Amino acid sequence: MMQHEITRAIPLLDEKGNLTEAGYAKKLLPIYDRTKVKGGKTRLKEWDYYYVGNDQYGVCLTIDDNYLYGLDSITFLWFGENPWEVTQSPMRIMPRGNTGLPETSVHGVSKTEGKGYSMKFDVHRRARVLEAHMDNFKDGQPIDVHIALMDEPEESMVICTPFDKEAHFYYNQKINCMRAKGTVKIGEEEYRFEPESSFGVLDWGRGVWTYENTWYWGSASGLVDGVDFGFNIGYGFGDTSKATENMLFYKGKAHKLSEVEFHIPMKEGKEDYLSSWTFTSNDGRFEMDFVPVINRSSLTDLKILKSDQNQVFGRFTGTAVLDDGTKLEVKDLMGFAEKVANKW
Repeated sequence: MMQHEITRAIPLLDEKGNLTEAGYAKKLLPIYDRTKVKGGKTRLKEWDYYYVGNDQYGVCLTIDDNYLYGLDSITFLWFGENPWEVTQSPMRIMPRGNTGLPETSVHGVSKTEGKGYSMKFDVHRRARVLEAHMDNFKDGQPIDVHIALMDEPEESMVICTPFDKEAHFYYNQKINCMRAKGTVKIGEEEYRFEPESSFGVLDWGRGVWTYENTWYWGSASGLVDGVDFGFNIGYGFGDTSKATENMLFYKGKAHKLSEVEFHIPMKEGKEDYLSSWTFTSNDGRFEMDFVPVINRSSLTDLKILKSDQNQVFGRFTGTAVLDDGTKLEVKDLMGFAEKVANKW
């Protein structure tokens, strides 16, 4: 498929609240202006999601404002022997867009707090500093997160996706392969992240969504033969005729892929998330096996509002082909793949 690349800074939205240009970019070029949103404030969804991990453990941090409700989430995952995870996701009722998430991912502060917890993401030129605290996280013990993400690659995945509805859109950036340094402390147990082996990814999303959606997303960051390598894959919602969000990252540069398909094993008519998956591409440039370690699953069902999430962490093995035809052999690269169905 032909994919349209946006190569200059443009306003994201026109006067009617529609995208001025659908497609992808390798930097955050389109300029998001919240005052130009016309699709109804209650449909506006904004979030900052970070995942930081290495081969042994990882942490997910989310600040999310969906106008009618906000979801602030902290997850810690252990990938070693006897894998386990703990997720705490306090909900804020009717934040109405007042969380104050920045209109750009390049700089600014995202922060939130509630009873017994607080989170803050401070983005400046030198680093992305992630801080979080929760009084009662695991078995009555508190969690404290202090992590800096550095060495941000020159290029990332940026996509402007329209929906088949007036003034509805999704604007998204995924930054892979940031080096991570810091600690997560749960009670007296401390987990260290060192930049030689720990990587972070940002999922920065702003958009006016339709009511019911299902998406598939996969991501990994790490080393292939000692060189920084990562990928972003996904599909499932909106009009992707102008571009997909599939991209490889190697030595800080982005390499655009076409279409990638998730093959989730089935058992008795349902997805069997903890059996081995496969991934295939229409151009043969992304062919992977995926061996799950743990499923971070959650179901929130308020009837009118519903979120069914299965974010599966595991190891990718296979091949990825760069734009110049270079074939990379990937082995046991830790990452995740998810299926999420929302009524929101």
